[in-house]
Amino acid sequence: MNNKTLIDNLRCIPDFPQPGINFRDVTTLFKNAECLQIMVDELYEMYKDKGITKIVGIESRGFLLASALALKLNAGVVLCRKPGKLPAETIKESYGKEYGTDTIEIHTDAINENDVVLLHDDLLATGGTMKAALNLVNKFNPKKTYVNFIIEITDEGLHGRDLFERITEMTTLISV
Repeated sequence: MNNKTLIDNLRCIPDFPQPGINFRDVTTLFKNAECLQIMVDELYEMYKDKGITKIVGIESRGFLLASALALKLNAGVVLCRKPGKLPAETIKESYGKEYGTDTIEIHTDAINENDVVLLHDDLLATGGTMKAALNLVNKFNPKKTYVNFIIEITDEGLHGRDLFERITEMTTLISV
C-alpha cells in the first residue's frame, strides 16, 4: 500500500510520549477528507470479497475506520473497550504492557460462530493490544478472523507482526 498522500499527511512527533519515541499521529489522516477517503477505499478493496460480517474497532482510534468501513461492507461494528465502558455483560482479556497489565472487553453477545470478523486498530508497534483483542474475539469461535492496522511501525526495531503471522491474515495501509 504505502499511499504517498497518506505518508505525506502522517504527522510524526519526536520524543513523545517519552524521549526516543517517534509518535505517529493518525489524527492528521482523519482530519483530511482526501486521506480519510483513501483509507476507507483501500480497506474496502482489501476486504470487499472476504464476507466480513463484523468489524471490531479497538479503543479508541480503531472505532473511526471500523465504522466507516462497516457502512461500505454492510457489516456490524463491535467495540473493544477498556474495562467498565461497556454497559452489558462482557468477556475480558488481560495482557502485559511495558509497565504492568491492561484489560479489554467485548459484550458477550457481540460475535457468534457464523461471523467473519475484521479487527481494526490504528497502529501496530509491539502488537500486545491487538493480540489480546484477537484472543478475545477467538473465544467466540467465529468462522474467520482478519487483522488490520492503518500503520505498522517497522523502522524502530519493533516486531509486532511476528505475533500474527502464523495465526491470521494481517494487513496494514502504511509501513514506516
